[in-house]
Formats: sequence, structure tokens, C-alpha cells
Amino acid sequence: MAQHTIDDELWNSFHAVVNMTSRELLEWLRTDTAGESTEDLPDLAGDETGQQVVAVLGKRRTDLTREDAEVMEHVVRYVRSLRPGDLEPEAGDTAWRHGLMSVGHDPLKPVGGR
Repeated sequence: MAQHTIDDELWNSFHAVVNMTSRELLEWLRTDTAGESTEDLPDLAGDETGQQVVAVLGKRRTDLTREDAEVMEHVVRYVRSLRPGDLEPEAGDTAWRHGLMSVGHDPLKPVGGR
């Protein structure tokens, strides 16, 4: 895949809304998909977007592809649609928080608290 230039606005916005480390996100995805009788393979845990966010977090900015940029844009739009304010720590219902955490945003964690 070809590399793609990520502009400062997208880079900064993505890293503002994704306040979980790749390790925290992977652990969350594994926990969230674990069931009583089955559990996904660790590298396949979680939904596709969560896995894509983990992959983006594991890359250098210069190695990101157009597909990575699309994931970053999607995550920024998604988080901001559910958190239209200033992203200050906020408690909400469990489903809301878990949905946000599945893409790397913990609403109880301060922005920049990675």
C-alpha cells in the first residue's frame, strides 16, 4: 500500500480523540469480546474499526496509508458525534462508554492522557 501524507489537522484531531494507548485498546477489545464459552483470538478481538485503530497507533506518521487516513477520519467523526463538547472526562451509560472505547476513546480519561 502506498504511503499517504496525513495533514496536521487530521493527525492532531485523531490523537486528541484517541486517548487510549494501543495496549489499552487491545486489552479492552479482548475483554469486550470475551464470552463465557468462546473468546476471539487475541489478534482478532474486537470489531474491524478497533483493530484498524490499533494498527494506526502502531505506525509512524510517515508510514500511514490512504486507508489509515480514512480510518482516522471515521474515528474523529464518530467520537465527535457522540462527544460534541470539549472532551472533558464524562461519565455516561455503559453502552455509550463501551462504544467509544471500542475505537480508542475512553470518556472517563482526560484528553491527552495517553
